Amino acid sequence: MKTLANLKELYEKDFYQWITENIELLKNKEFDLVDWENVIEELESIKRSELRSVISFMAVILEHLYKWENFKENNSMGNGWVRSINTSIIQLKELFDNSPSLKRKAKEEIDLAWKSAVRRLVNWFEDPENLYLAIKYFGRIPTGKDFPERRPYTIEQILDYKPWLKDLEE
Repeated sequence: MKTLANLKELYEKDFYQWITENIELLKNKEFDLVDWENVIEELESIKRSELRSVISFMAVILEHLYKWENFKENNSMGNGWVRSINTSIIQLKELFDNSPSLKRKAKEEIDLAWKSAVRRLVNWFEDPENLYLAIKYFGRIPTGKDFPERRPYTIEQILDYKPWLKDLEE
């Protein structure tokens, strides 16, 4: 016999089975037996996870766009950035297709994504193979204060801007 106490115990011991049991209860409209406390917690966790994914993809795009426009040393440098940008754009657009409200939320979180991108940029310059670039552009390893405080790109640019194609478009 299913009880709320059994479900709460199952949540700790067998998460997959806990989900299966709660789905069955919801389908059968046995709402009084649903482990609502943990269902709500899990739904909130999924919501946070989706938003974290959006912020992470935006941060990757912002980081690599900024590197492309400011630190590209030669024609062979940056191809990995382009691949990363394109992959992240596809993943972002797929998230937005599946959850259009995430695009509206993403506009509110661009500044957070830029802060993450700046951390990634600083970390990139700390990599031994990039130290010469740190010296060349900053005279030292940069800190977050060496990058623009305000994000240099809009949501539209995050989703569509491809500066490596601009010579082909003209």
